[in-house]
Amino acid sequence: MRHNYLRGGWVASPFLGFWLLTALPAASQDMARVRQTLTVLTSKRLHGRGYTHRGDQRAAAYLAKRFKTLGLKSWTKKYRQPFPLAVNTFPGALSVTLGKHVLRPGKDFIPDPTSGSLQEKLAVVYFDTLAFTDPVSLSKLLQQDLRHTAVVYSQAVQARLAQRPELVAKLTQASAVVVLTTDKLTASVAATQRGQARLIVRAAAWPTREAWLSLNIEANLLPRYVTQNVLGYVPGTAVPDSFVVVAAHYDHLGELGRKAYFPGANDNASGTAMLLELAAYFAQPAHRLRYSVAFIGFSGEEAGLLGSQFFVHQPTIPLANIRFLLNLDLVGTGAEGITVVNGKVHAAEFQLLQQLNSESGAIGSIAARGQAANSDHFPFSEYQVPAFFWYTRGGTAAYHDVHDQAPQLPLTLFPQVFDLAKRFLTKITRTL
Repeated sequence: MRHNYLRGGWVASPFLGFWLLTALPAASQDMARVRQTLTVLTSKRLHGRGYTHRGDQRAAAYLAKRFKTLGLKSWTKKYRQPFPLAVNTFPGALSVTLGKHVLRPGKDFIPDPTSGSLQEKLAVVYFDTLAFTDPVSLSKLLQQDLRHTAVVYSQAVQARLAQRPELVAKLTQASAVVVLTTDKLTASVAATQRGQARLIVRAAAWPTREAWLSLNIEANLLPRYVTQNVLGYVPGTAVPDSFVVVAAHYDHLGELGRKAYFPGANDNASGTAMLLELAAYFAQPAHRLRYSVAFIGFSGEEAGLLGSQFFVHQPTIPLANIRFLLNLDLVGTGAEGITVVNGKVHAAEFQLLQQLNSESGAIGSIAARGQAANSDHFPFSEYQVPAFFWYTRGGTAAYHDVHDQAPQLPLTLFPQVFDLAKRFLTKITRTL
């Protein structure tokens, strides 16, 4: 089935009903199709849309297949724009045993994104805040041989380490470092790897002062992994060399070894699903706009907005020809309304947005923010391309963790945000 997936052979799989559904042009956005899209994007077979087991490439193949089915034009071969990135990954073994207690990846612990590999049973050294106030405790710790040990300390210690450079230097001697947190586990991506295993563990999962810790961590640094943006467009009817752009990053955080992965339903299967719905709408002859509409699925967003940065340096269309860009990220909730990043920068366009929403009253709260480097609109803003980034507020606490799952995503305002987006893009091509 994996071979068939990469070859576009979903029609011979359990996804037959899904492809029949997506092959049909829709007059408006279809929530059943949205749910199916989320199911595919968050499935284990896409490996968290990260960089282990070609998860990003599988997701890109899926997007490209959808673009082709919708009849989108392409500037590049198979809708791809490849680019390299460096990324630290965890593709294999990932086990942590505290005494006789086996910790669960994603639920009890996550590796620090810069963690290196290690397979060893380690003596545990506990380090508390006394070292910051008691010279004797500090001296004892600095003289201790930390080789073949795991140093364990709390968030409170972590917050104060910068005050003691000698402690930071000493900690590099340890084979492993474990930070105990009372916050939820929130993962990220790194481009580098340390020569040391590093873990973040829920304090509640480490209830006793165990003397031994067994680790088996396989970390693989990929210094030049080739990923890809996925892009297509619908030609404009009157001014085809001018564009409005709909963007959403499709990448996510990947896997935690062989047993856990990050589904990334809200972040950002939701935005990717809305991009595909807008593509289905504007690809229909009756809904084509005066300007061309480009649809870009960015990769590398979680690694530092790398896909959008690559695009602005190697654009498939002149940036000066982009009249407006709408970036969709985290749009699967909405109990508290939506926020528009750059709403305070582009006041006229934000006023238009409010006017359109007032006509329907569908969204109770639309808040404006200033500029922020928090998603793929930002590199475009840096090049003076007018851009909004929309995200919904309220409804879920799952973010960058294993709990961001499709069945739990409420999609509270998804139809309303979709409707506002299509009306906003339609209107803006008549006014700019």
